[in-house]
Order: sequence, then C-alpha cells, then structure tokens
Amino acid sequence: MADSVGKWAAGAFYGPVLSQTDLYLLNTELELNPILANTHGNFHLVFNLITGQTGGFNPDARDRDLQFTAKDEPATLPRVQQLIIITEISPWCTIVKNERGVTMNDVCTAVWKDYTENFVTDPEFAALPPRLQEQVKRMAAHNNQASQWAGYYATPPVAPNRYKRVDWLRERVFFEGLRKSDAYAISRLGFKAPNIFIMDLVA
Repeated sequence: MADSVGKWAAGAFYGPVLSQTDLYLLNTELELNPILANTHGNFHLVFNLITGQTGGFNPDARDRDLQFTAKDEPATLPRVQQLIIITEISPWCTIVKNERGVTMNDVCTAVWKDYTENFVTDPEFAALPPRLQEQVKRMAAHNNQASQWAGYYATPPVAPNRYKRVDWLRERVFFEGLRKSDAYAISRLGFKAPNIFIMDLVA
C-alpha cells in the first residue's frame, strides 16, 4: 500500500482530542480519513461485518490483496473521543469510543461487535415485512453455517428464532464508506452533530 497522506499518520502528535462537548461548543467540521470516506486513491477498504476481517485492494490493481496497515490512523481530524454511526438499512446506532482519539480500527471493531454480538429484538423483527423476515431467517442460517465452516466456534450456534443484527443486513455485509448527511441524522436521531456519519454497505 502506498504511504498514507502524512497528516493521517498514526500517532499522538496531533492537537487535542475533542470531546462531545468540545464538538458542540466549537461546532468543528470533521474531516474523515480518506480510507473511511472511500476517497483514497490507491486503497479501497474491504471490511466484512460477518467475520470482522479487514483488508483492501488498489482499485487500479484489483488482482492483489493488500493489508489494512493504516488501521491505527485517526478516523477523523481533528481527532474525537466519540463517533456515532448510523446506516439507512438498519435501525441501530453504533457509538465508537476512544479517549485518545477514535482510530479506523476502533470503527471497524465497534461496528463488527455491534452487529455480531447483539440480537434483533422480537419487536424489531416483527416490524419487518414478512418477505424481509424470511430473508433474515435465510441469512441467519447461511451466516451460522459459514462461521462454523470457518472453524469459528467462539459463539454457540444461533438458536432458532434468534437473529443477529448482521443477519438483518441480509447480503449487504461489506463496508463501502462513511459520509455526512445532516438531514438524515436529524430524521433518524432528532439532531445533527459533526461526529455523526452514515455508513454505506454493499453486497
């Protein structure tokens, strides 16, 4: 992977890490790391929400897999203690925290854990149309089988009628990028903030 842009290099030599209060008081616009924004010229992040695995490729040389060596870079500049991530295809809100400044690895780990360690509640599942309920059931069976084939037995098989949040996403389990949309944040959360980002997912 080509060297990251100098200002994004991992380390603690930036200005102060902004708290939620700092963000509101300063009303600071945050610049997303180009890898998270999916605007990096020679590295496209490949992040699978089922397995948590991260890697990447150069869009100009797709035949070669790249390691995610920039995972310890800050997710935003200025750095912040908290990011709020929502997506248009699920009802949940992932809060990513790091007192020393949220990194890209923090984002991937928090999203992965949020979607694989939490179950869809009965009222959430009941709110889905029957056709989507069937798709979630099929996806749960598929994901459960896939994790067992991979030799991943850290969690017991999903009990019948219990579905993980990642199953809700159906086939769209790959991270595409983060973006800003104050209008969508307000419609979902009732407020906007510089550290609320919308996560796009693809199959």
